[in-house]
Amino acid sequence: MAPSRRTSGHRAAARQAAQRLAGPVRRPREVMPAETLTEQAYRIIEEQIVTLRLKPGEVLSEQLLSASYGFGRTPIREALQRLAREGLVTILSRKGILVSDLNPRTQLLVLEVRRELERLLSRAGAERATRLQREQLQDIARQMDQAASRNDDISFMRLDRELNLLVLEAAHNEFAERSMKLLQGLSRRFWYMHYRDAADLPLCARLHANQARAIAKGDADAAARASDKLMDYVETFTRATVQV
Repeated sequence: MAPSRRTSGHRAAARQAAQRLAGPVRRPREVMPAETLTEQAYRIIEEQIVTLRLKPGEVLSEQLLSASYGFGRTPIREALQRLAREGLVTILSRKGILVSDLNPRTQLLVLEVRRELERLLSRAGAERATRLQREQLQDIARQMDQAASRNDDISFMRLDRELNLLVLEAAHNEFAERSMKLLQGLSRRFWYMHYRDAADLPLCARLHANQARAIAKGDADAAARASDKLMDYVETFTRATVQV
C-alpha cells in the first residue's frame, strides 16, 4: 500500500528539520564518499542525545525515530547499534531503546583514557596530516575563535565534533580512532549537561582552537602540549561537577 500524502509530507518535513538541526557541511572531505543514510541517521540522533533533546532514561523505538527524522527502519537500526557500542543507548530486547543514564562518577575514568589518546592523536596528526587537512584545521580554529567571542554553545558543540573527526582522520591510526570514538559522545554529552553551571565556554573553545592550530602547523610537541592543556581544563571542569 502506498503511503498517504499526509505521511509522505510529514516525513519530508521531518527530514528537512533534521537537516537544519544538523547544520551545514563546514569542510570538504578528501576523496570521501557521500554520507550514507545510516551515517546521516547516526549523526542526527547522536546530536539529539548529546544535547539532551533525547533525555537520559527516555525509552525510544525504531518506529518513533523513523517517523521523527524521516529515515527508514534499516538506517535507524544500524545507527542505534553504533550508538549502543558507544554507550549512548541500551537496546532492550522487545522493549525498545533506552537512552543511557549519565553517571558523572565514571567521567573521570573516561578522561584518564581520553587524555592519553588525545595526546597520541594530536602528535600523530601533526606529523601525518595532509595539506588539505591542515587547511581544514586552521579553518576550524578560526570558527572556534568566533564561537568563543559569541559564547555560541551550539556552534561550539558542532565544531567540537567536527574537530574530533578531523583529528582522527589526520592521525591515520585506525586503532586509536576506534578507541576514541567510544569516548567522544559520552564526553560531549557530559559537557553539554553541565557547562552552563561549571564551564568557561569561551576558554574551552580557545583551547580547542590552539590544539587545532598546533596540529595544522605540524609541531608535534606543541600539539601534545595543547592537547594536555585542553585536557587539564576538561578535568578541572569535570571535578567541579563531580563529588570525588
